[in-house]
Amino acid sequence: MTEQHVVLEGSKRPAMADATRVADANAQAPVSVTVTLRGKVVTDDRIPDERREDAEKTKAVLERYGLTVDEVRLQPGSVVATGPVSAMNAAFQTDLGIYRTAGQGELRGREGELKIPSELKGIVTGVFGLDERRVARRAAAQGTGTGFQGSFSPADLERHYNFPEGQGDGQKIGIAEFFPCGYFDDDLRVFCDGHNLSTPQVDVVPLGFDPPRSPQAAQQLSSDAEDNTLEVMMDVEIVAGLCPAARIPVYFVPWTQKGWIDLIDQAIADRPVALSISYGLPEEDPHLAPAARDEVYKRLEGAAGLGITVCVSSGDDGAGAQNPDGAAHVSFPSTSEFVLCVGGTMIDSAGREVSWWEAPGRRSGDGGASGGGVSAIVQRPQWQQNIQVDSLNQDAIEGRVVPDVAALAGSPGYDLTFEGRPQPSGGTSAATPLWAALIARVDAALSAGKRQRFLTPLLYKGNGANGQPLGQAVCRDISAGHDNRSNPPAVGYPVKAGYDAVTGWGVPDGAALVKGLQSV
Repeated sequence: MTEQHVVLEGSKRPAMADATRVADANAQAPVSVTVTLRGKVVTDDRIPDERREDAEKTKAVLERYGLTVDEVRLQPGSVVATGPVSAMNAAFQTDLGIYRTAGQGELRGREGELKIPSELKGIVTGVFGLDERRVARRAAAQGTGTGFQGSFSPADLERHYNFPEGQGDGQKIGIAEFFPCGYFDDDLRVFCDGHNLSTPQVDVVPLGFDPPRSPQAAQQLSSDAEDNTLEVMMDVEIVAGLCPAARIPVYFVPWTQKGWIDLIDQAIADRPVALSISYGLPEEDPHLAPAARDEVYKRLEGAAGLGITVCVSSGDDGAGAQNPDGAAHVSFPSTSEFVLCVGGTMIDSAGREVSWWEAPGRRSGDGGASGGGVSAIVQRPQWQQNIQVDSLNQDAIEGRVVPDVAALAGSPGYDLTFEGRPQPSGGTSAATPLWAALIARVDAALSAGKRQRFLTPLLYKGNGANGQPLGQAVCRDISAGHDNRSNPPAVGYPVKAGYDAVTGWGVPDGAALVKGLQSV
């Protein structure tokens, strides 16, 4: 090709610290990419003419390089194309290689910046799928309930958080899951039967990965597959136990930048009332290209505009967020102003619900702590201007504060079934689907004109009693417990009366949430 290429801003990827390039990628090996286009997600059905023109132009240019355009998503603005490594290298001026890593084995990757044909400058905002490195990690913990060894059953959770009546009839609740993992229908049936619940309609939605359906098949994936599958079944069983009449699409995607884009594109197309995401990584992680972060945030903004409340876990590693540099960190994508970030609580030995902290304040053995803090990247949104929380880091921006709310993450855990046996578990990974299920139950109880609204900014408005923020009126404040320090850093954000950066506004009162939203 003789066309001039220009640098694609935000596409730079650093070398992988734990990886060695062992070979060039096979020139004929197939690759699938998602190419993102300029412009915001529209919140109605009127696709701008510019979007159509951009898509047509992008399709024509990609085809000139020997790529096949498989799908054009005018909403929210993506083009999916496939072709051999040689064509991808030519189209995007890169050098794809095979890298051997400690954590992922061998994978396809790249380093440096991408370039795009100059005629696509200002049209194409990102190219995702060339590099297969992971850009997500599970946020995952361990009585006073009626379940196995005192864990909380669905009925316990309904009582504890005062869920409104119903079973999620007519609601759709999305769940995000990332490869490698399996999905076991048999476990869901055993779980529902054990709690005298009907088994809901679960739709497995493969987005680059179709999960195996038996323990034997899942074990062949990787050493991580069993633990990851337990997390999958936890998500699904929590939502199923609280909303057995809902429809539950479960999206299975790779742990890559392309996976994040494809996930939210599909959720925008499906429009669930809530989407649960229990994955993330430190927001400054160098493996997450700025262009990818921006594209995810753009899509989250579009989802919020469509009334989808994307619930994201704050993480299980306290103020460190798995980053060992000694500074305080928070997790992507929980810091987007267009998500509901969910922190964690536990029941202490005195039966009180307090902030979740178990030594050493990060995932180590049975340890863990509610993630939370101040973003170093996302500015504080207007609706959080009255929140008085400063970053623990020097010279930090006044960033978005997380979490917004919390729910049970630590002891005594959630009653679950895995491989046919009781397997209680928890973490903010569990608190997040609980909130997604609650939002669906609340939505079903609201009048038609009050449904399908993005929840988060409403919690910060002065619509409660005596003008107090709605979050204060519809949540039970968690003002006791350990701060969320981990090692590192050696300091954490304090737990205090009112809003804090460990449990947000607190844990939900479902009936109060219905009443509060009905008046907003």
